[in-house]
Amino acid sequence: MDAPTTTSADSGSGGGGGWFTPRKAPPAGASTDQEAPSEGRRVTPIRPVGRPERISDDHAETVPAQSAAPVAEAAPAPQYASAAGTPPQPGPHAAARPHGAQHGQGPSPAHPPHSAHPPHSAPPAQAPAAPRAETTPRPAPAPEASPDARLIRRTLEEVGPDADKVTSYFYALLFVRHPELRPLFPASMDTQRDRLLKALLTAAEHADNKNVLVPYLKNLGRGHRKYGTQPEHYPAVGECLIGALTRYATTTWDQETEAAWVRTYTTISQVMIDAAAADELRAPAWWYGEVVSHDLRTSDIAVVTVRPDQPYPFLAGQYTSLETPWWPRIWRHYSFASAPRSDGLLSFHVKAVPAGWVSNALVHRARPGDVIRLGPPSGSMTVDHSSDSGLLCLGGGTGIAPIKALVEDVAEHGQRRPVEVFYGARTDHDLYDIDTMLRLQQTHPWLAVRPIVDQQAHLQLPDAVREYGPWNEYDAYLSGPPGMIRNGVDALRDIGIPVDRIRHDSVEELVATGN
Repeated sequence: MDAPTTTSADSGSGGGGGWFTPRKAPPAGASTDQEAPSEGRRVTPIRPVGRPERISDDHAETVPAQSAAPVAEAAPAPQYASAAGTPPQPGPHAAARPHGAQHGQGPSPAHPPHSAHPPHSAPPAQAPAAPRAETTPRPAPAPEASPDARLIRRTLEEVGPDADKVTSYFYALLFVRHPELRPLFPASMDTQRDRLLKALLTAAEHADNKNVLVPYLKNLGRGHRKYGTQPEHYPAVGECLIGALTRYATTTWDQETEAAWVRTYTTISQVMIDAAAADELRAPAWWYGEVVSHDLRTSDIAVVTVRPDQPYPFLAGQYTSLETPWWPRIWRHYSFASAPRSDGLLSFHVKAVPAGWVSNALVHRARPGDVIRLGPPSGSMTVDHSSDSGLLCLGGGTGIAPIKALVEDVAEHGQRRPVEVFYGARTDHDLYDIDTMLRLQQTHPWLAVRPIVDQQAHLQLPDAVREYGPWNEYDAYLSGPPGMIRNGVDALRDIGIPVDRIRHDSVEELVATGN
C-alpha cells in the first residue's frame, strides 16, 4: 500500500510503491520472482460493503455484504507523516517518510498535452481546508481489545516469525489467481514486495483504533486512485491475504478467526473505496508536472521545480508522491519545499540515496522539459492559524523542506508568532539550504534559525533542543529521517512539551509500534 515516511528520502522502506497502477504493463516475460503455490482450498471471498456480490471461482463460497462490520466515523483528524518513513507506514504513530529503490528502465513519455489528462466533469479542486495537524497520540489507558482484534493479533503473533514466507506466498497467490493484476505492479517487485502486505496487516492489527486508522485509510483510498485501483480489486487482494494467513497460521486458524479477518478487511477496504469515490468527484487521480528548473545543490541533493498541468491545491507542510518516466509504477513521497506560490510552481528537495531508483532519477537524470506525475497532496503537518502559539521546528537533512514551507506560511499570514528552527545535519555539506533559511531569518525578526552540525559540536539535534527553551508555549514540528523523528519526539517529551503539541507526519510507524 501507499504509505508515507520522512521528507524526501527514497530507500525502499517507505511507502510509495503502491499496488495498483493502470496503463503500462511490465516487459514481456517479466517474472514475479515468486514460486507458484498450490491452489489448496479456497477461502471465503471478500467484497466491498454494499457492492454487488463477486463470484471469484466455481468453488468460492459467498458471504452476505451485511456481514461486514460498520466503521465508526472519526472526527476530522489528521493523516501520516512529514514525508518519508513508514506506517505510515498504516497505523497511527510517529515516523518519517518514503524512500527509494533500485534499478531498471522504462521509456520516457513525451510531454503530454493538457488534454491528455483524463477528463473530469468536476471543476478543479479547491484548496483544501487546513486539517488539524497530526500529533503524537496522548497516552491513555489501553481499551480492552474487541473479540475480532484479539483473534487478529493472535494470528499475527503466530505468523510473525514467517513474515517473509507469508509475503512471498501472498504475492504468489495474487499473481496466480489473478494474473490480470500483475501488470498493475512495478516490473521488479524488489522494493514493493512487503509494502502492501505489511500495510494490510498493520491496519488489521490496529482496527480498534478508529480515530487514527479511519483518516489514514481514507487518505490511502484517495492516494490509490493514481494506481488505477478499482473496487473489484479489493476482494482479490483480501482473498489472497486470507489464503496466505491460512497457510502459515496453522495452529490458531479456525472458522471464527477467518470470520474476524473477513469482517476487518471488508471494513478496511470499504473505507478506502468510499474515500476514493468521494475524491473522484472533486480531483483528478494524478497531475502531470513539467520540470522547469533543476538546481543541483550538492553532488547528491537537487531542488526540482515543476509546473503542474492544472491547478494543484495543497497546504504548506504537506507532501505528495512522484513517479518518473524512467521507472513506471514506482512512486516515492516528497514534501513541498514552499508554501503555495502565486505562479503555481511546486518545488521539492531530493537527496539521491544508494539504490534509490526515483531519487537518483530526479537528482541525476531529470532535466527541464521532462514530465513526471504527481499524486494528490497528503499529510497533516500544517499550521493552525487560529492559534498564536510559537512554532518549534526540527528539520534534519532534506526534512528542512517542509519546515521552510511552514515558515513561509506563517509569514504570508502576517502573524508575528515566534518560530524557532533547528536545522540538523551531520556535516556542513548537508546544510545545503542554510543560506535560504538565513535570508528568511534576516527578513522576519520573529524567526530564529540554529544550524546544528553533529560532527562539529558532537551534539545531536534533540540534545541541542534541550539546551534552549522553555518550549511550553510552542507547537513542535518534526521532519526528517525516521530515527531523528523518534529521538526528537522523545526529547520533546522529556523537556515537558505536551504530546498533543508534537506534530509530524508519520502515522504508520506510530501505529506499527503501538503508540
